[in-house]
Amino acid sequence: MEDLEQFIYLENLKIFRRQLDLAKDDTRRQWLLKRLAEEQAKVRVAVR
Repeated sequence: MEDLEQFIYLENLKIFRRQLDLAKDDTRRQWLLKRLAEEQAKVRVAVR
């Protein structure tokens, strides 16, 4: 993974986790958890 892609990946993870901490309703939390899982899956696919 290139440096810029790595940076974007890590920043996206930070954003999703921060938003999860601030989420007030369960629907929003579920949506954010799905997006976080999708972002994490990107790296697993890229590494293989």
